[in-house]
Amino acid sequence: MQDVGLSGQPDALVLSWAAEAHRIVLTHDVNTLVAAAYVRVTAGLAMPGVFAVNQAAAIGQVIDDLVLLVECSLPGEWAGQVRFLPLQ
Repeated sequence: MQDVGLSGQPDALVLSWAAEAHRIVLTHDVNTLVAAAYVRVTAGLAMPGVFAVNQAAAIGQVIDDLVLLVECSLPGEWAGQVRFLPLQ
């Protein structure tokens, strides 16, 4: 988020930006950002998706999972969803 000036900003603002930019959010924040994503979905607001990564996960597995998701997903497929990585 730092490359677009959102580092340290509230989760709601990050998710709003992601919705406007049609970007899926990749985060280690499995608590507050995930909760904010569910709030957006419940409120009927656009939420292009969140991939929440467990910090203890092996980086190689997470990268493999992200490659799989990118190669096998359709545009908009993850809208309104939160998925946890690594995939099980």
